[in-house]
Amino acid sequence: MNNMENQFIPVFICNFHTCNPKLCTAIRVMKFKKGKEINIKQIKSNSVVLSPFSNIALSPEDRENAKEFGVIGVDCSWNDIEGGRKALERGKGRALPFLVATNPTNYGDPSKLSTLEAIASALYILGAKKQSKEILSVVSWGEEFMKINGEYLKSYSQAKNSRDVVKKQKEFMSRLYD
Repeated sequence: MNNMENQFIPVFICNFHTCNPKLCTAIRVMKFKKGKEINIKQIKSNSVVLSPFSNIALSPEDRENAKEFGVIGVDCSWNDIEGGRKALERGKGRALPFLVATNPTNYGDPSKLSTLEAIASALYILGAKKQSKEILSVVSWGEEFMKINGEYLKSYSQAKNSRDVVKKQKEFMSRLYD
C-alpha cells in the first residue's frame, strides 16, 4: 500500500436538497461524518469541484489541490442539474471519466453517478483509496460499485494527467461499444 492511500483528502458537499432525503447519498456521506456540508460561497477557487460540465477530466494531477482545498460534490437531482450549475462553476471544475452507476436509482447508467459514487471515485483516482472504500461502505451497493468500476478506477488512478485519463476512457469505451 502506498503512502497516499492512508492520506486524507477533505470532502465537502454543496447540497441543493433537490432529491428525496431518504435516498440522498450526500446526506449519508455527511451522516457518517465522511464529508462536511458547505454552501456555494464557501467553495474556494482552488477546490476540486466535481462537474459534468467541465472540459477537464479529473486526474492524479489534481491531487495537491484536493489535499489542500478539498473535493466538492455538488448534490442536486440529475433532473435539475441546471440548479447546481453556479456551484459547478466555482473552484476547479473536473469531470469524472466513464464509470457505471450502481446506485438503485440509476443502476447501469454510464456516468449518472450519485454524489457518493462521484466522491468515492474522485478519491480513488486521486490516490486516497482507503478513504474511497470507507465512503462506499456506507451503502449496501458500495462493493458492487467497486466490482463494476474497479478496473476503470485503477487505470484512471495511474494516469499522468487529464489527457491520459481521457485516452484511457476512450480505450474502455471502444472495447465496450465497438
